[in-house]
Amino acid sequence: MAEAPQGSEPKEVSREEARKMIDEGAQLVDVRADHEWEAGHIPGAGHLPLEQLAGRSDELDAARPVVLYCRGGTRSSMAVEALAGAGFDAVKLSGGIVGWDEAGLELDSEDSYVAESGEAAARLQARKMDSQA
Repeated sequence: MAEAPQGSEPKEVSREEARKMIDEGAQLVDVRADHEWEAGHIPGAGHLPLEQLAGRSDELDAARPVVLYCRGGTRSSMAVEALAGAGFDAVKLSGGIVGWDEAGLELDSEDSYVAESGEAAARLQARKMDSQA
């Protein structure tokens, strides 16, 4: 996939298109923060937080398409732009994990949920986990 022209939106795919791409060998990558990943993620996804993408993009197979997702789309848009600029065939999942969950599609376990993003949410989740330990 060629780099998107300046000012254009990153390529976006529906849940159905994403599933087809994954079935055909695409990589599924969650670019959310650690606490969001730990709360729940799409089965089969790898975890590569957005802020680590530049230093860890070599963990991805440049010969295979990449489907990226975050909570709603902002971080995955940034990730698509960065990877496309590096020569990857990268797309984002329309609606992110929120749309996935709202459509009733499965998360990694029965106890999984879609966590809020942000530092405050991470702190609240850490406190909750500490109180359960």
